[in-house]
Amino acid sequence: MATISLCMIVKNEEKVLGRCLDSIKEAVDEIIIVDTGSTDKTKETAAKYTDNIFDFEWIDDFSAARNYAFSKGKCDFLMWLDADDVVTSENAEKLLRLKENLEGVDAVMMKYNTAFDETGSPVFSYYRERLLRRDMPHRWKGRVHEAIECKGNILYSDVEINHASIKTEYGTRNLEIYEKQAASGEKMKPRDVFYYARELYYNKRYNEAIVKFKAFTKDKRGWVENKIEACRILCKCYLETGRSDEALDALFASFKYDAPRAEVCCDAGDIFMKRGEFDKAVFWFELALAAPKKDERGGFSEIDSHGYLPCIQLCVCYDRLKDYKKAEEYNERAGVFRPESKAYEHNRKYFQELHKQGVI
Repeated sequence: MATISLCMIVKNEEKVLGRCLDSIKEAVDEIIIVDTGSTDKTKETAAKYTDNIFDFEWIDDFSAARNYAFSKGKCDFLMWLDADDVVTSENAEKLLRLKENLEGVDAVMMKYNTAFDETGSPVFSYYRERLLRRDMPHRWKGRVHEAIECKGNILYSDVEINHASIKTEYGTRNLEIYEKQAASGEKMKPRDVFYYARELYYNKRYNEAIVKFKAFTKDKRGWVENKIEACRILCKCYLETGRSDEALDALFASFKYDAPRAEVCCDAGDIFMKRGEFDKAVFWFELALAAPKKDERGGFSEIDSHGYLPCIQLCVCYDRLKDYKKAEEYNERAGVFRPESKAYEHNRKYFQELHKQGVI
């Protein structure tokens, strides 16, 4: 059976670190905690689970910290988690079984769930490199939003990790790192430009974000999934600055990278809804329902865009177009995808009243 070193970097995570380690401790063989400057009780919490606690002077470089943490692992595989990640008991059991079947495997990808519906079911996920064979030349790269270019035999497993953040505000730390990198004259790779632009967007610096996203999309290099995502966020930047026509242009530019994605179709439908052009919105939401699901291993997956979201929006559109029968039909379809949805329940009561009034 393969062994696993869990290697984590932390700072001021006393509120969530115990929750994370409780969820994974039985499935790993070694826990490495690298603290980058905590001023709370993070290290005291970590000490309840491991003696392998190390300090790393923060140098505005997540990859440097992660590579240091990985250097301390001694098991067959190195694993990373963030302090606000959680592994369900079901997935911890899957990980234990996975350890028995890692012969010849060099890297393991696991689904990362980062958004959830009313019932706790994931609605946004993507695969991340999660287990790396220690004797392979795997290195983290990128000051922020660091990643590893996996080499060798890569396994896509059924183990899932939940990102369960308790933070209520998005900070400026990542943006400041990128700004220092840019000011120093250090050359940025296309991936860095994409994430720099995204940080500008998160911090509501929309016009600056637009410039960066445009530069990224014009560069022939870069991952196609990031190109499509850049078009979507560029659309949001234009909407925030009152330019809906340019927002649509940004969305439609994504079609040169791939066939229309359900997520992009829903974005377009939302714009036409806000304009009150419900017949056009209907076209895009129905196209979203017809769009094929891409291979989840290839990029970001917004599950709602293939079912619940276009259905609930089509309900609204057809209601505005006074086609109440179709509106009700789409609401019922939305309920199949998310029966606990408050919007679905609210709409059901609305249509029940219309039936009583003889409108339907």
